[in-house]
Amino acid sequence: MKLIDLATHLGAELRGDPTREVTGVLGIEEAGPSEVTFVANPRYAGLARTTKAAAVLVEPEFPEIPTATLRVRNPYHAFSRALALFYQPPAYPPGVHSTAVIDPTATIGDGAHVGAYVVVGPGVRLGPHATLLPHVVLYSGVQTGSHFFAHAHAVVREGCVLGDHVTLENGVVIGADGFGFSKNEAGQWEKIPQSGPVRLGNRVDVQANACVDRATVGCTEIGDGTKIDNLVQVGHGSRVGADTLLCAQAGLAGSSVVGSRAILAGQAGVAGHCTLGDGVILTAQSGVSHDVPAGKMISGSPAFDNRLWLRAVALFQRLPELAKRLDRLEKKIDRNDAVEKEQA
Repeated sequence: MKLIDLATHLGAELRGDPTREVTGVLGIEEAGPSEVTFVANPRYAGLARTTKAAAVLVEPEFPEIPTATLRVRNPYHAFSRALALFYQPPAYPPGVHSTAVIDPTATIGDGAHVGAYVVVGPGVRLGPHATLLPHVVLYSGVQTGSHFFAHAHAVVREGCVLGDHVTLENGVVIGADGFGFSKNEAGQWEKIPQSGPVRLGNRVDVQANACVDRATVGCTEIGDGTKIDNLVQVGHGSRVGADTLLCAQAGLAGSSVVGSRAILAGQAGVAGHCTLGDGVILTAQSGVSHDVPAGKMISGSPAFDNRLWLRAVALFQRLPELAKRLDRLEKKIDRNDAVEKEQA
């Protein structure tokens, strides 16, 4: 592909040789004379001057460099779109593998690919152009929209409803029983039936080995466009808005509510029955046990305002020095007091 064709596809301004051929996309340190790279983080701006890449995707205001540039408002997203032009994922033709087990009451949409040892339970309604890779299991009554894609060993439990263009990576479990138990008169824990399904909106991606639990009553809901990273736990009865990111090992306890366009960074946790408003950012390893208004960035455990937390962390590192200074001041005060007593 010529650089001018790539620029046209991306809606970018090209500064450089329009006839230069490019064959792929790589990181800024690995890219060679036939590959395109990008700079989205200012930390890597200096590497743009030494890269061997054919061209660099940069923001419109980026300084001139010897290498050709493709100038666009969102270089990182443009890089993703360029990558999609050159990388072709495996294709799975329509058809049902001979080892798949499909209940006669299930409905399989047009163009579906059903792989080896897949199990499709009673009353399932699988939308058109679905792809079920080996060992996927859909329990009874599952409903999916169009272009559902389930990688090997993904499981969707009974009655769960999935929208269009939902992707489940390997080992995902949608609709497992929530962690619900009540203590009886003998002090023993008895299981509470988990009767409510999970509902995933359109364009939801759930990464490997993440779990979204079914609800005790009602349902657990994930909004359109939300992305759930590896090893995330969404507790029973939780509700997550649209276009939210739940990053690796984040956890929502039961009945948590998270608004739209929020970000929960790695290993962040939310206590049960707490509400995080739209646009909230919870930084890595932070823990929330209270409601958080929309638009707030909070940090720490227990979590509080990010700016105050940064100041507190800076002070925490100085505590040994401050303790020594305080000790010296106390000793000085004691000596002064002793002198005053002697003079009295």
